[in-house]
Amino acid sequence: MSIVLTTAVFALTLAFVLGFALGFFKKFFAVPVDPMVEQVRAVLPGANCGACGYPGCDGYAAAVASRAAGINSCSVGGTAVAEKLSAVMGVSASVVPAVAVLACQGSASHAPLKGTYTGLQTCRGAKLSAGGTKLCAWGCLGFGDCTRVCQFGALTMGENGLPVVDYRSCTGCRICIGECPQGIIRDIPKIRQGALTLCSNRSPVRANIMKNCRIACIKCELCVKNCPQQCVTMQNFLPVVNYAKCTSCGTCVEKCPTKAIKILQKDVIRV
Repeated sequence: MSIVLTTAVFALTLAFVLGFALGFFKKFFAVPVDPMVEQVRAVLPGANCGACGYPGCDGYAAAVASRAAGINSCSVGGTAVAEKLSAVMGVSASVVPAVAVLACQGSASHAPLKGTYTGLQTCRGAKLSAGGTKLCAWGCLGFGDCTRVCQFGALTMGENGLPVVDYRSCTGCRICIGECPQGIIRDIPKIRQGALTLCSNRSPVRANIMKNCRIACIKCELCVKNCPQQCVTMQNFLPVVNYAKCTSCGTCVEKCPTKAIKILQKDVIRV
């Protein structure tokens, strides 16, 4: 019994001494916290999504306080947070909300599978092991990697096998963009008007395009030739719209034989 009591007393004494020592060293070697960092951190939403390019809200707060980062990089907080940060930092705020758009319409009914895939049921796994699952090598693989990384419930898989964006929930954080191995998710300003090519087939070869996907861009350039504003050009074998000139007239949509182009606010983004 005496051994047990001695051990208990020794353990309690040691714990007390170590606790006192830890408290002393914590206070003695404490690094002063910049009050500006605390003010900035209090404004941030605390999502810690990393979309700002920093390791969580603490990292971004430190960067903003030291003026190493701008005040408009928090896509989760958007304009409201940018305005609060502008008041804290004494600078002006200018933020245009962004949303994600899937530049692909290759659903199961439009883009046939090239075979039966039994490997890892993720987009990245299918891309690495089989080079994709569809005849179109550029299209959405449909395993929903993007939906699983979205922290705001803005992405779900639709019945057609393609991710669907809820534009009321999307914060434009870009996490889904980095997760997509096909690189077919784009971010665009939510308020933008104009046409967008919803196809990512950048192959210069026109053969078998319609066989691989019935709604793909076939590189006919009718959108380029018929645009009254001359705001559509071919880049990387896909039509690209100059939004500074685009009036959303819909001519390119009308002329496109496969309907690979849509008007953003009218046909793509509905909020």
